[in-house]
Amino acid sequence: MDLETVRTFVAAADAGQFQGAAAELSLTQQAVSKRIAALERDLGVRLFTRTPRGAGLTIDGQAFLPHARELLRIAERAVTSVRTGRRPLRVDVIASRSAPSGLMRDFHRAHPGTELDVVWLFDIEAAVTALRNGEIDASFRAVAAPGRPLPGDIESVRVLDEPLQLLTGPAHALAGARSVPLERLAGHRIWMPGVVPGTEWAAYYDDLVAEFGLTIEATGPNFGSDALLDTVADTPALATFMGAHTRLVWPAGHGLRRIPVTDPTPVYPHSLLWHRDNPHPALDTLRAHLAARAAGHDAAGTWTPAWVLPR
Repeated sequence: MDLETVRTFVAAADAGQFQGAAAELSLTQQAVSKRIAALERDLGVRLFTRTPRGAGLTIDGQAFLPHARELLRIAERAVTSVRTGRRPLRVDVIASRSAPSGLMRDFHRAHPGTELDVVWLFDIEAAVTALRNGEIDASFRAVAAPGRPLPGDIESVRVLDEPLQLLTGPAHALAGARSVPLERLAGHRIWMPGVVPGTEWAAYYDDLVAEFGLTIEATGPNFGSDALLDTVADTPALATFMGAHTRLVWPAGHGLRRIPVTDPTPVYPHSLLWHRDNPHPALDTLRAHLAARAAGHDAAGTWTPAWVLPR
């Protein structure tokens, strides 16, 4: 169905006459009549009847009008979606309480005129596919997990090394520590039900376990951060890892402790990914913003897996 004939039909319906539609669309009245006739042939129905005052909608015309308006709205949204200067910058931050979410909130405060769409994609394969399909403009990930190098058309830059902290309840054996050496965590139960095999964060914690002899349990369903905090607060034998930039709120009665981990401090490496041919003008602005605020990577006294890209 030709959208210009649909647009002409809507204009004629709104004007109540072909002459008014012709003036609005900068067409001749004859051209409007021809477009309406073509649309009626395509649909196999009459859309207008001639009246002394102009043109009135038939019953079929009245039924078609709301759908015609929706067709034009869909077409406009489709065009807007690929006009990068007009559509929002679409960024995957994995989770709403994560460090990347905080980075994007900071970007929004610094650049309030840049429209944003923030999305949450679970794994890196879905994120890379969305980048290559143009469904998103950027994604925050830890790259690249063993055996899964990034495709050649996906660029990345490391933007944040986030220190891990130990989160315990008030009765945990380490609850009173001001900091804890990483090797001292061997033998303690660290519960992380959100660690899903096959994800980049699972690869990160697998290496952490292998190198330092830790015990990380991912058993049980993942009911989200609130349920995790409730359990850790009530279970002296359990602790969990939490990123230093992860924003969480818990009831005062929980008495939870965030304890820095040292010697070395495990840091989770966040990188920004994008497609090398993405033309969105705000993507350069985002990269410059993150680069201006990025601290050094692989600092002395920190640990990351060997597969993490250094740049």
